[in-house]
Amino acid sequence: MKEKWDERYGQVEFAYGEEPNSFLKDQLKNTTIGKALFPAEGEGRNGVYTASLGWEVDAFDLSDEGKQKALKLATLKNVQINYQVGEFQQFNYEKESFDLIALIYAHFPASKKSEYHKYLSQYLKKGGLVIFEAFSKNHLEYVSKNPKIGGPKDIDMLFSIEELQTDFSNFDILLLEEKEVELSEGLYHNGIGSVIRFVGRKM
Repeated sequence: MKEKWDERYGQVEFAYGEEPNSFLKDQLKNTTIGKALFPAEGEGRNGVYTASLGWEVDAFDLSDEGKQKALKLATLKNVQINYQVGEFQQFNYEKESFDLIALIYAHFPASKKSEYHKYLSQYLKKGGLVIFEAFSKNHLEYVSKNPKIGGPKDIDMLFSIEELQTDFSNFDILLLEEKEVELSEGLYHNGIGSVIRFVGRKM
């Protein structure tokens, strides 16, 4: 997986653009500024935008190339983010230290995704938020019509409402829906797809 993402992020252009995900951007408008964590942050478009609003941002990813692009973007936007490279278990974040965890197209290996969601929740303060957008299991139908929309081809890496309810069972659900959306994000998210959107507050 690291080789795949290093290759994708090693190109001159930003794979998913330099602008933040629109759902995240909308949700942040009504969210009190604090400390945020961005797992699987890639080239930094979402973390850098969030930092520009005044948040303290930590991020991580498998890709060294992603980190380099993220730091370049942060410099262009005149903000700072703390970006690390590696696997989940390598990081020693303090428990209950973040006000927000943003999971934006964080498609983890099928055998690990629920474990990772539960693992991440320990870092969130009580009352903290998860903001989540990723492709739904129905998304494969859209990919078959338009490969440019992107996303995993393995249905088990995609999400359902029921999975999110289980993974974040200790959260007050503020929003949970499956929705058809039109994406225009860089080179690899273009067209109409099916996503799961979730906003939850840790109880």
